[in-house]
Amino acid sequence: MISPEPKRVLIIRLSAIGDVVFASPLVAACKKRYPDTEIDWLAEGVVRPLLTELPGLNEVILWPRQEWQDLWREKRILALLSAVMAFRQKLRKHNYDLVIDAQGLVKSAFLAWLTSSRKRIGFKSKEPNGIFLTKRCEKSITSRISSEYLALADSLGWDTSNFDMVLGLSVQDDARATNVAPEGSYVVVAPFTTRPQKHWTHAHWRALIERLADAGHQVVCLGGPNDREEAVTLLEGLPVKNWVGTYPLGVSAGLVKHASAVIGVDTGLTHMGIAAGIPTVALFGSTCPYLETGRDNVRVIYHGLDCAPCKRSPTCAGQFDCMVGITADEALSALNELV
Repeated sequence: MISPEPKRVLIIRLSAIGDVVFASPLVAACKKRYPDTEIDWLAEGVVRPLLTELPGLNEVILWPRQEWQDLWREKRILALLSAVMAFRQKLRKHNYDLVIDAQGLVKSAFLAWLTSSRKRIGFKSKEPNGIFLTKRCEKSITSRISSEYLALADSLGWDTSNFDMVLGLSVQDDARATNVAPEGSYVVVAPFTTRPQKHWTHAHWRALIERLADAGHQVVCLGGPNDREEAVTLLEGLPVKNWVGTYPLGVSAGLVKHASAVIGVDTGLTHMGIAAGIPTVALFGSTCPYLETGRDNVRVIYHGLDCAPCKRSPTCAGQFDCMVGITADEALSALNELV
């Protein structure tokens, strides 16, 4: 419980895309508890499009990570120290009463420390982040979506009565998505993730896309710029709009928002579907699934093999076969229950 009421709060969740979506309810939870409090968010530039118009958020502050990394790589230590000190001054001008490190790493805790706030609260971690924080909380991960952020908000005494994820898209990104979206309804597929063990097989994706098309659905495939090469191979010859790496994140999020449904693996675009409130089928294998989403229009498919979830430590010698048993028919059947 935080007392007295803070005047200015900073939430730190730098990345990744999916985790920023998961953490998005923190703003509303804080604002409902403290209606007069100004809330800022410190993030990397890549996720800014998801936060720009987040209800209750005052300002998005960008961490100049690339600048700092470039100076370090170039061994320009004095210039790096100058950049860090300048950013420190920028943060301190805000006079934050409370800083919440929702990332749980040394780098995020260090950024919290730069604010000079007397209350810097974050997750316990395997990393020595405690030297930069005034209080640490256990990270409670359950089968409930956004569970660690929900538990964090509860520990702070914030209002978690409706802890729903939100997309804070700008009017411009939303309008552009509307302009480029196909006429009529369409289904978004999101096959790509940062780790190979989280991928579904190409054969299953191809079978699913063909079945979707046969059922009369328009299909749009989305992903990031680094997924373009794989997308060409995966989607060759299929009746699908390949927009992988075509649009910036905010526009892609808008395309998800306006879709009739999303089918995807454990990746940010899939989580956006849930945040946008549209029918979503989420495919899990190597990572812990969220089985409780608080929404009736979500289906989570997870077979729970003996080796799952392996997270970042696969035991299959690179076979990554934990999702082979999930079939295209199973995914399509789940979708048909929702639309």
